[in-house]
Amino acid sequence: MQNSRLVYSTDLGKITIQEPQIEPKGDGTIIIRFEKKGRKGQGVTVLSGFIIGRDQLKILARTLKQKCSSGGTIKDGIIEIQGDHSNTLNDNLLA
Repeated sequence: MQNSRLVYSTDLGKITIQEPQIEPKGDGTIIIRFEKKGRKGQGVTVLSGFIIGRDQLKILARTLKQKCSSGGTIKDGIIEIQGDHSNTLNDNLLA
């Protein structure tokens, strides 16, 4: 069934989706910066340089977003938190 446009079939069994494993790209020096470029005037605080795995990065991002009371995401091993929270994040990461 190569190049098939099959949407659903019971004869193929269970299909599992695997999330690609991304190797940490950082060097251990965490860089915190505020960016507005390409975001229609809305700024985000960007944290990079982590040498931890994706699962640990998700947990860290969740904790930092809760400390800042803000939303955010993880993209390519970089944590983005909505708004300018440079001082708050710097204090939390140093503690």
